[in-house]
Amino acid sequence: MSEQDILKEALSLKPQARYLLVEEILKSLDQPDEKIDQIWMEESERRVQAVREGRLDTVPYNEIF
Repeated sequence: MSEQDILKEALSLKPQARYLLVEEILKSLDQPDEKIDQIWMEESERRVQAVREGRLDTVPYNEIF
């Protein structure tokens, strides 16, 4: 079955079935990436340290919302 056949078949489903199909496809693409997780962890640690050292200004919560 070709990609076009699959798409045609999927589009013929009822909306709820299409939604569930899309959800499952999106979940399959949302896999953790340890390298990216490590990069974000290091960045968050740098930001926390910068705040503690006074090198990074912060905005109070009530000013944001």
